[in-house]
Amino acid sequence: MQKTFIGPHLRRLRLERGETQGAMARALGISPSYVNLLENNERSVSVAVLLRLFDAYGVDWRDIAEEDGTAQLADLRVVIHDPLFTDFRPDLAQMRASLVHAPSLVQAFMTLYRSYQNLSDQLLALSQNEAPQLATSAEAAVHDVFRRNRNHFPRLETAAESFWTKPVEPDEIYVALKRRLQDKLRVTVRLCQAGDLPGALRQYDETRREILLSEALDHPNRTFQLVHMAGLLEQRALLDDLVARSGITDPRGVARLRVELANYFAAAVLMPYTRFLTEAKAAKYDFDHLATRFGVSFEQACHRATTLQREGAQGVPFFFLRIDKGGNVSKRFNATDFHLAEFGGACPRLDVHTSFRTPGRIVPQFVEMPDRSQFFVVSRTVDRPTWARHSQDNRLAVAMGCAIQYAGEVGYAEAFNIAAPRMTEIGINCRICPRANCDQRAHHAAVLTQPIDERRRGATRYDG
Repeated sequence: MQKTFIGPHLRRLRLERGETQGAMARALGISPSYVNLLENNERSVSVAVLLRLFDAYGVDWRDIAEEDGTAQLADLRVVIHDPLFTDFRPDLAQMRASLVHAPSLVQAFMTLYRSYQNLSDQLLALSQNEAPQLATSAEAAVHDVFRRNRNHFPRLETAAESFWTKPVEPDEIYVALKRRLQDKLRVTVRLCQAGDLPGALRQYDETRREILLSEALDHPNRTFQLVHMAGLLEQRALLDDLVARSGITDPRGVARLRVELANYFAAAVLMPYTRFLTEAKAAKYDFDHLATRFGVSFEQACHRATTLQREGAQGVPFFFLRIDKGGNVSKRFNATDFHLAEFGGACPRLDVHTSFRTPGRIVPQFVEMPDRSQFFVVSRTVDRPTWARHSQDNRLAVAMGCAIQYAGEVGYAEAFNIAAPRMTEIGINCRICPRANCDQRAHHAAVLTQPIDERRRGATRYDG
């Protein structure tokens, strides 16, 4: 049986209640020295002690025993891969040991690094004559929540699995959803002309209990919007609880998280976990095929693939990145160690940018980060709804990537020599990339910069 360590959780629980280790020991019927060993992760916790925690403190022992070490280790590895730590980077064994024996120190280090990142972002914004980010953005906060949960929410998966009381044929889902909303929630659905919903694709009129869908939505997205609304209305209590547990209190962050959790629920309903995972493995993650099989969009199939992290039934861990034609990152999800940029756009050497030249076609690429980690990435454009001539070419691009060791499971890599692929050297973005001689560099790096040599002109004006 796998040992369970709860040191940081137990210490936080005790401090929140203002108790000493002796007081907690008396409440749990154990010795103070044993409490000390548990808090320092020098002993694993027994089932009996977990049950006493539930009785004495009214907390769910499954929450306090939640195994979040994998996500913490992944986050720590991402931070340690920053070029700032090139000369004194700890190995994997040292990082694992720090999480077990010094979790508070790791948390303090992560807090310090995030503060450094936020300060760098503010300086970058100021240098671009933009208003500085005085706090973590709502999108960044939501991304952190998904990262801590390894982009997987078992409770939403369970709720999605019980959504339909009986099987529904794929071509009948839209009609069945309208009927379900009417019968169960007394909510009607009405398709509107684009001019009646200016600048919007869906709107819920709570007073009239009516969902308005724009005719600009194609059939897969009309269906997705209805499941999304069903999730918001039917799973309100579950969403409230997940939001409360997230630690986000900013109203913008709360609203954004609720939307993303409802999107997760909708994807889980339309692409049931076991069926989708089985089909994904059989098709070697052919996202066009998956989109066709489940009646969803290419982007929705990609997003769903990043959530297949159920214990004992995991898919290939992917990261998902979506950008616009200006290079701005508009959506990101991550089940890998790949560091996704929050500000400043993605690396221009990443072919997600060049995919705009070949709309609708897959662009494969093998990339290497400054820390020598390697990934296989596929990029493709996706179209947005168009309802008038001025809204044409609302095209975005998405990238799906996995660590190189998983490339053999992805069909898009079959045409390449995976054992010795041609790598493209990339970075997180120019702000912190140490590749001084990169011919795509857009500005000086914030760290690890070298003085300009006026006697030499390199590949760019930043490489003297």
